[in-house]
Amino acid sequence: MAVHLRLTRAGRHKLPFYRVVAADSRKPRDGRYLEVLGTYDSLKNPPVAKLKEERVLDWLKKGAQPSVTVRTVLRRAGLWKQFEEGKKAAKAS
Repeated sequence: MAVHLRLTRAGRHKLPFYRVVAADSRKPRDGRYLEVLGTYDSLKNPPVAKLKEERVLDWLKKGAQPSVTVRTVLRRAGLWKQFEEGKKAAKAS
């Protein structure tokens, strides 16, 4: 089972709100997911992301692939850099 980190849409008409979730890649966008990892509000200026950092890093270490948008959110939150540094440290030792 391939796990992807992606956004699921919530909110009402023309007021989107997103959840960052870990989901099986074969499931639909708003279908069943494995775990909610945080939220993302794209309507705020600047966009606001509230993430469970430990859980996100854990899923990435297990091999979950983030979508393009989620990768951008992780970069803005600084989590992608933490993940990359952790990977480099593991290779060095």
